[in-house]
Amino acid sequence: MDTMRERFGPVVSRLLDEDPRVAVVLAEIGTAGFEEARRRHPDRVINVGIREQLLIGAGAGLALTGLRPVVHTFAGFLVERPFEQVKLDLGHQGVGAVLVSAAASFDWPAGGYTHMAPGDVALLDTLDGWTVHVPGHPDEAETLLRHAVAAGDDKVYVRLSVQSNAGAVPVDGARFRTVREGRAGVVVAVGPMLDAVLAATEGLDVTVLYATTVRPFDAAAVRRATGAAGADVVLVEPYLAGTSTAAVNDALADVPHRVLGLGVGRRELRRYGTVEEHVAAHGLDAAALRERIAGFLAGRRVSAHA
Repeated sequence: MDTMRERFGPVVSRLLDEDPRVAVVLAEIGTAGFEEARRRHPDRVINVGIREQLLIGAGAGLALTGLRPVVHTFAGFLVERPFEQVKLDLGHQGVGAVLVSAAASFDWPAGGYTHMAPGDVALLDTLDGWTVHVPGHPDEAETLLRHAVAAGDDKVYVRLSVQSNAGAVPVDGARFRTVREGRAGVVVAVGPMLDAVLAATEGLDVTVLYATTVRPFDAAAVRRATGAAGADVVLVEPYLAGTSTAAVNDALADVPHRVLGLGVGRRELRRYGTVEEHVAAHGLDAAALRERIAGFLAGRRVSAHA
């Protein structure tokens, strides 16, 4: 199976052929995937070099001319380093772009902490009007990329990862999907966390919701799953733990409920290791998730951080 990022280049190259509004802006990273597209569309495939602030500024400039820019690099270089440009060049000027990241929270541990971005979605949460897609499979990534490019002039973030579920789920770019039903609580699995959540909750009487579009947050799906009496809700997110707990609290503000946000902890892991070791260290493998989810549903106090 290809990865989400391997799917990205061919999909967006086809979109360049199909839609004259689409442009691609790169900062050295990912250029090899667009060599053919650049020959066909030299005016709409732009490499600004290792200049991430310019990457966003150039995308915003293209948007001001009426184009639909797709802007790509590692998450830390796309959201964190040029955050002022994301806030001002896009948000303040009222123009949109499709920001497509790679490396997720810790997809390339050997790159060190400079190439890790567990706080990207939380950082975008400080800005208004962003749609955030977190696919869990390359097929879902393709669908959500097409949704993002077709979304008028909206501001959209698509978070790609080498972590993937074994199979794709039909996604529509908006709603959470119910993949298992139960009565003792609700677990929201985001993107590539679905397989681990399904394994962790096997035999537990819980509803599992699958989220690939996390902003706007599908509050209606959470309310339906919890019912009028409220319920316990566990969020399992592949980025900073607790990123969406406020969204759940807002959705259930008028009913009794408890929320546990599981995800990547704030503590920096300085022995970079492998992706699998990072997953285990943050308590996001199936065995650790089962212990934490079951303990929370049983009423025991459970830490959000591994």
